[in-house]
Amino acid sequence: KIPFRLNQNQALLTFDDEEVAQRLTKKGKHSVSLDNRTVDVKAVPATLEMGITFELHATISGRKICVSDIPELHIPEDWIRDKLELNFYKTEQGGGGEVEDVTYDRQSRTAVITFLRPGASSNFVGCVKYPFFAHGRSYRVSVSPSVDLRLKNCQPYYGISKKTILLKGIQEMEEDEESIQDMIEIHFQKPSNGGGEIEKIKYVSKGAACVYFEE
Repeated sequence: KIPFRLNQNQALLTFDDEEVAQRLTKKGKHSVSLDNRTVDVKAVPATLEMGITFELHATISGRKICVSDIPELHIPEDWIRDKLELNFYKTEQGGGGEVEDVTYDRQSRTAVITFLRPGASSNFVGCVKYPFFAHGRSYRVSVSPSVDLRLKNCQPYYGISKKTILLKGIQEMEEDEESIQDMIEIHFQKPSNGGGEIEKIKYVSKGAACVYFEE
């Protein structure tokens, strides 16, 4: 979704037919009857803010798993790595077999276990908690897949909504916001005024609003 800031006394109108929007913006100035008053407003293209489009690719490792909620044990880090390796090696408990590497972070109480055999991480699919044995006690640690995220085809973009117009210069009125919006919609849906079928409309009488466009 692409954000768009709609300021006070402005309106956005999205038409079913983009030719209607193009025709109205080409004309520019329009005289609209609002509660027995004729108000001159200006129709301009709705220019969208600049943003970035990208593709997010996620790859689940077949050899790595992430372990968290590792208990705080007052022993050297090398010993904890050894215990993690022994614990996740045991195939009779549903482990992954021979471990190639253990990366452990004491501060975050997390670790990444890398197995030697491709596909070993599939043993832990659906396993949220896994037993961890240390100092004669059994703990429950959290296990999750190791996911490699990559961004591809990052491109900046900006554009104009072909089916939407921005109305500027709407004077403040005593009527409520919904009534003014209805009057604007009635005017611009009439073919005699160069308009057509309106898909969506948003009018802001006070403050500002953020609306979103679908790509």
